[in-house]
Amino acid sequence: MSAWRDRLNKLSGKTRYVVCRIFIHLAGDEVAPLLGVLNSKARDAIESEGDLEVLGEGLVDICQTLLQMNLYWRSAANEGDVFWDEGEAGDYVTELFTDSAQRYLSETDFEVASEDDELLSLPATRNLVVMLTIAAEGEVPALETNLADREALEEGLKALIDLHYQNKLRAIQVHFSPAQLGDELTDEQLLLNFPELVPL
Repeated sequence: MSAWRDRLNKLSGKTRYVVCRIFIHLAGDEVAPLLGVLNSKARDAIESEGDLEVLGEGLVDICQTLLQMNLYWRSAANEGDVFWDEGEAGDYVTELFTDSAQRYLSETDFEVASEDDELLSLPATRNLVVMLTIAAEGEVPALETNLADREALEEGLKALIDLHYQNKLRAIQVHFSPAQLGDELTDEQLLLNFPELVPL
């Protein structure tokens, strides 16, 4: 039934929207520097007032960093849906945004500026969960599948990069837990707040 509806919508010239969210859990002593990249891109996004081109460049940098850090991937999950109505796609993006923002310590606080010497004594988290949410036009087979597999996840991240360069992205959101250096995401908090994660 769904495939029939897809063909019908395609014939009527409607635009197809894919909305998806990817969770990637990284673990190890070396994951803390990724927080620096994530916070830097978050600042760029805020300063650009949500400019999609700036968000896209940030997404590319984050995906490339995640691909380079694949040794530290521990678990992943993804979810999403396909829409033929832009408003419905937008509502789903908002729903995913709200959910991601409510996850454990996923809100960044740029008002709290630590002294350099304080930073040296902050505990480094061993767990980091990155949540990437996008809306894109067209079909994206690499994202419309189960990404709880190393190879599929790599292809999914590469697809996100391609979508930016093809100008097909319509919405981009990045959340991460913990959101700043000094905060910690314990194994127990990980299980409690990210129950959908599947070991890779």
